[in-house]
Amino acid sequence: MSPSKQPFFKSILTNLILSSAAIATLSPTASLAEDVIEEKTIGMELARDLATEAIKACREKGYSVSAVIVDRHGNQRVAIRDDYASRFTLQIAEEKANSTIMSGLKSGDFRAQRGDIRPELNHVNGVLIMVGAVPIIQGGIRIGALGVSGAPGGEKDEACAQVALEKLEDRLLF
Repeated sequence: MSPSKQPFFKSILTNLILSSAAIATLSPTASLAEDVIEEKTIGMELARDLATEAIKACREKGYSVSAVIVDRHGNQRVAIRDDYASRFTLQIAEEKANSTIMSGLKSGDFRAQRGDIRPELNHVNGVLIMVGAVPIIQGGIRIGALGVSGAPGGEKDEACAQVALEKLEDRLLF
């Protein structure tokens, strides 16, 4: 190759290397994402036991309810409907739990704090801003949510959910 063509090819090669480096640097997968993500989420046995305990707590007070557990992403893990609870209580319980996943708060606390946008949030598919759901936290990490529906008032639903958390708190510690 003639000496006069060497700078031209060297320039092209340098630009290709710099362009490749710039693309790699700007690529979201190269700079922001991880190839493997580890996370805590609620297991089936704990989800089942929490839902069962919430239903038992409401039964003791004379209420027939449904209890739904969703994982940290709002995916249903367990749904249990007591014998006399209407089928609609399953949907309401799940949507209450989803509002807790969305906010990180008890659904009643979220309802109280965000009255300014509550009507709009109730139009989000799969979310219902009503009292009756609590976050499930293990070791400081929200691993899911428990929603209850069917008692005469959301505060009674929430109380049953809280009883379930307290009853199984030893399984939620580190």
